[in-house]
Amino acid sequence: MDKTSIEEMRIALVTGANKGIGKEISRQLSAKGLLVLMGARDRQRGEEAAAELRAQGLRVEFIQLDVTSQQSVDDAAAEVERRLGRLDILVNNAGIRLDWSAASELTVDILKETFETNVLGVFRVTKALLPLLRKSTHGRIVNMSSGLGSLTWNTDSNSPLPSRHLSLAYSSSKAALNMITVQLADELRGARIKVNSADPGFTATDMNRHRGQKTVEQGATTPVHLALLPDDGPTGGIFGDGGPEPW
Repeated sequence: MDKTSIEEMRIALVTGANKGIGKEISRQLSAKGLLVLMGARDRQRGEEAAAELRAQGLRVEFIQLDVTSQQSVDDAAAEVERRLGRLDILVNNAGIRLDWSAASELTVDILKETFETNVLGVFRVTKALLPLLRKSTHGRIVNMSSGLGSLTWNTDSNSPLPSRHLSLAYSSSKAALNMITVQLADELRGARIKVNSADPGFTATDMNRHRGQKTVEQGATTPVHLALLPDDGPTGGIFGDGGPEPW
């Protein structure tokens, strides 16, 4: 890739991109002319996913990235800087859901493991890549959240959320992620970097044992929209298909 082509393209990095919504976000962004770095901790699966999209004529590259490993994250950030010199869009998509029981039945180990990926992983990746995002003239950070992280909806007896009291670890991790979104968005307003949370909705993926009602194509719509926001677009909010959602 020559220097001129790099300067003319927007560059996005998507974590957890080897399957599900992350893979579809990568496909949709690349289809719009972006160079997409598909992050995944499993090299074989990540390379296979990237090869599949390249076979469709899309410009994607695999980058090994385990969001729970500081060394892996630092290595990935160094590789992006060496190869490309900047980053325009970061989609923090990698996440896990391990609990499907009442709060009192949750174990400390499951809570810690969930936060390690869904909260600390996002913060670790964002902090490492922020210097490269600051080099962009249109920086965007999209944090993949969930309606289950909404305190408003969790305290509403008429809430539309399915199984809202069966996932304390996952739901609280997304509430914490939303606070990262709010504070980073406020701090980075002057740096031309927009930070938003995306609620993809109840999408059929491995995470929910494919019980979701939406396809991955539908689930990727909102995060892709937020990744490509115009300069007068919003920052510091959570958005779903229907627009802004309550914290």
